[in-house]
Amino acid sequence: MPMKIPIIFFVASLTIGIVAAAEPAKTAVRNVDVKSADGTILKGSFFAAKPGPGVLLFHQTNRRRESWEDIARQLVAAGINVLTVDTDPKTRKQWWPGGLDAAFEYLISQPGVKRDVIGIGGAGVIGVENSVETARRHSDQVKSLVLLSGETSRDGLQFLRQASQLPELFVFSDDDEYPPIQQAMGLLYVTASSPSRKLVHYSASKDAPWKWYEPFDIGKVPATGGHGTDLFKGHSELPSIIVDWFATTLIKTPGHAPADTLASASTINEIQTPGGVPKVTQQLTEARKKDSQAQLFPEITASTIGQGFLRAGDTKSAIDVLKLVLLAYPDSADANDNLAAAYLKDGQKDLARQHAEKALAILDARTVPASSWTDTQEYRGEIRRSAQKTLKKLSEEQG
Repeated sequence: MPMKIPIIFFVASLTIGIVAAAEPAKTAVRNVDVKSADGTILKGSFFAAKPGPGVLLFHQTNRRRESWEDIARQLVAAGINVLTVDTDPKTRKQWWPGGLDAAFEYLISQPGVKRDVIGIGGAGVIGVENSVETARRHSDQVKSLVLLSGETSRDGLQFLRQASQLPELFVFSDDDEYPPIQQAMGLLYVTASSPSRKLVHYSASKDAPWKWYEPFDIGKVPATGGHGTDLFKGHSELPSIIVDWFATTLIKTPGHAPADTLASASTINEIQTPGGVPKVTQQLTEARKKDSQAQLFPEITASTIGQGFLRAGDTKSAIDVLKLVLLAYPDSADANDNLAAAYLKDGQKDLARQHAEKALAILDARTVPASSWTDTQEYRGEIRRSAQKTLKKLSEEQG
């Protein structure tokens, strides 16, 4: 098998019944029955954490809910409650979508679960479709998605296109034994409009050959370790990536993840186009009316563009871009320092001093990171030296 290299860019009314716990009552896990209104029973496991957000996990056709167990336990350790459920592809139409709602309602009904801060994760064709459909049906409460090796319906694609600020993590491998999953996941990623979406793509020299359909395969296609939750065994870093994604988007910054350069490619290209900065400024202003924390591009990427203009001698374009960066990231010492340097080069001394002093004040206060992308002591030192250099030049010119 070729070596794989990881590339990280970066419903209806219901009743619920609970089966007696199969494990000691003091443990954090209990087996449950989740019953929908039509009487369909989903077997599940509820992993209880301290009061906090919840995550609902759907498995792929050829695996059961146990394939998510290790990640579920890691999520609990991170302070996230988890429900995993077993689904039967043979009776899928009998419980879908009512069973999705039943599972979702069970999770948010548990004591301590924040019903409006929920993450959904799914593996395989049905797991991904279940996840997107559940998120679509409960969009006000779902704040994060993790999708491994699957596809979704036209309605699901439309939802991803419209959910412009929903953080989404997409994972697939070229050696997935069920092609064209690779292309299907690529379609999901490019259709989604969120600038904070992330792609984890395990590349290989070529895609695996087509042999059969995942939803109808019970042992027909040998597993390669490239599909859905099977990826965990061969890529030991992936569970941590998923746990960190949910911890970020459900606990640290609920409903938000840092903007990604690839995901915001169209915006980045607009910034580099003549007349594009005012357009992006307007887009950001409109997005902030709906979500005060909305971001359309990464700070460091746009800063790199602005500094490129500055090095090329196009000071006006540099200032325009760096002002946009500061508008998006007003608490960044780095953004203030970069703009100060541009104003200094343009001869706008008062503004250069204002932003250099603001950069130092942010560093001295130590209440926020030095920038959205790093806060190391080394980089804080670089910002401080740069801002002090600007102020020194201004003093020398004044003297």
